[in-house]
Amino acid sequence: MEAPLNERLDAYNEALRELNFPFAEAYDDLVARLRAGEIGATAPRIGDPMPPFVLSAHTGRLVSLEEILHLGPAVISFNRGHWCPFCKIELKTIASHQEKITALGAQLVSILPDRQQFAQRLSADVLNNFNILTDVDNSYALSLGLVFWIGERIASLMEGHGHRLSEYQGTDGWFVPLPSTFVVGTDGRVIARQVDPEFRKRMDVDEIITALQSVRASDNRPLS
Repeated sequence: MEAPLNERLDAYNEALRELNFPFAEAYDDLVARLRAGEIGATAPRIGDPMPPFVLSAHTGRLVSLEEILHLGPAVISFNRGHWCPFCKIELKTIASHQEKITALGAQLVSILPDRQQFAQRLSADVLNNFNILTDVDNSYALSLGLVFWIGERIASLMEGHGHRLSEYQGTDGWFVPLPSTFVVGTDGRVIARQVDPEFRKRMDVDEIITALQSVRASDNRPLS
C-alpha cells in the first residue's frame, strides 16, 4: 500500500489476470475500442480554460467550479462510480496525501455519475477529503468528450456481480466517464492533465503535487 498509485493499479489489474477474471480481457478490448475512437481528443488541454460547472455535492449542496477555485487550485478527477475498484484505489491514494495537497492550497474534487445515496458509499477518508460531485446523466463529462458506453459484455459482467448502473445512476444507458484528472489553477486554466483511453492508469500523486507546486511558485514570483 506504500507503492505509487499506478503500481497499485497495475498490481490489482495483474491480480485480475492471474485469477482468470473475465473483466481483465473485457477491459483490454474496451481500451482498444476507446483508443480507436480517440476518446478524450476534445477534452481541455494544458493552458485551456476548464469549462464551468454547477454540480450537486454528496451533501446535497450545489457546488460550482468558480466557488472551488475561489479557495485555491483544484484537482478534478472524473471517476466511473463508487463501485469501480480502480477509482477507489485512486481516490483513497490521493486522499492519503491530502495533507500535502491542502498545504499547497488545493481542493480535491471527484466527479462521478452516481446518485448521492450511492456516492456516499465511498470510504470515509475519500468523503472527508474530496468534494464528491454528481454529474447527472454524465452531462458535464459529455460536454468535455469524456463519456463512453461500456458495452454489452462488461454490462453483463457487472450485472453478474450485482452492479447495476441503472440503479446507481438513475438511467439504463450504461454510460460512464473516462477516468481523467485535471489540475486547474485559480485562473481557471488547466496546468496538468491525464486523459488516456487506458483508464486503468491514473495521474500519479507526485505529478499532482508537482503541478500544484508550480502554481505556488508562480503565485510567489515577484512582480517585474
